[in-house]
Amino acid sequence: MRDANVFAISRAMPRMSWSPRNLYNLWQRSYGPRAQDARFTRTSKTLFQQRWTAKALVRAYHGDYINEKIFKRWYLPQTLPDVRPRIAASAEQAALEAFAGREARRRRDEQEKGMAPVGSLMLAEVERRIDVFLFRCCFAHSVYEARRLVVHGYVMLNGKKHSNANTRLAPGDMITVDPKAIRFLQKPKDAAVEVEAEAESAADVVAEEAAAETAPAEPTPEQTSAAAAAEAEAEAASAPAEGEGEASSTPAPTTPKPKSTKPTKSTPRQPWEPRTPPSSTAAAPLTPFHPPAYSAPWLFVPAFAEVSFATCSAVYVRHPTARPGYSEIPTPYDADGEIVRLAWEWYVKVRPRNRSRSQWEREPENRQ
Repeated sequence: MRDANVFAISRAMPRMSWSPRNLYNLWQRSYGPRAQDARFTRTSKTLFQQRWTAKALVRAYHGDYINEKIFKRWYLPQTLPDVRPRIAASAEQAALEAFAGREARRRRDEQEKGMAPVGSLMLAEVERRIDVFLFRCCFAHSVYEARRLVVHGYVMLNGKKHSNANTRLAPGDMITVDPKAIRFLQKPKDAAVEVEAEAESAADVVAEEAAAETAPAEPTPEQTSAAAAAEAEAEAASAPAEGEGEASSTPAPTTPKPKSTKPTKSTPRQPWEPRTPPSSTAAAPLTPFHPPAYSAPWLFVPAFAEVSFATCSAVYVRHPTARPGYSEIPTPYDADGEIVRLAWEWYVKVRPRNRSRSQWEREPENRQ
């Protein structure tokens, strides 16, 4: 992190982080007092100032730790898509398109579906970075922490230890994170005493239930009478009989069998009734997932990532795409709004045109 005061409330620049201060800055830019700074419908700023403000907001969220010169040279696509609506070059071409019905069809499609937010695709190369992808998969609280995990060797790329945070992933690459390095899988320090108390109380409940199951049950009156009859029969059998022949010919008295103690079948559970788990599973600990409460706005997984929290791994399925009315690149701003369009206009003017062979040798790792 280059700036220690990256979450400054005075600047209110949203970042890739779950920090509560960052959430407050996002509220300021979306609905709070700073929301008017990025609405250029009625403003006294010049076009240069509008583009500069939009570029600063976009770059603050998308790769603020990447140097601006490196971003313009390596993290912008070869050809930036045109976000402006298509306009006929001449009157003859406009008349020809009107005669063919293309203009009416285009306007109808734009009214029904909207234009494809292709301006957001200029940030697709940033989303391919391994540290940004790690944050998108919700394995880290911020992109800065994700970068630290990669640099310190807690991340594996395709089964091998990888420590270069500038790597851009290719479709099909799989990353694996050490579970000991993921913070929300560990027990929170402030709630450690409370969790231990809950565990002790659960253990006491389990012990009481086990003792109740192993303790002998009190005999019923029928069982006591049956036991007394059995004792009397045993005494009569052991006593010497007067006539052995008579005793052998007469059948022995039979005693009634005690009633069966098998549990009766209960009524079947209705579909709307909740399922009651057994005592062994009720006391089992839950999955150790402790995300902070203020991380709810950031807990989402983009469509180009396939995440498995059971194995702490994720697969980069494909490159982000955009279609009419939808963009797969997560951003706090409208993917087809003024901020993204003005930032696109800024980089169209200032992006470098020529790349020499020596410059290509300094390109960050790109797995295509």
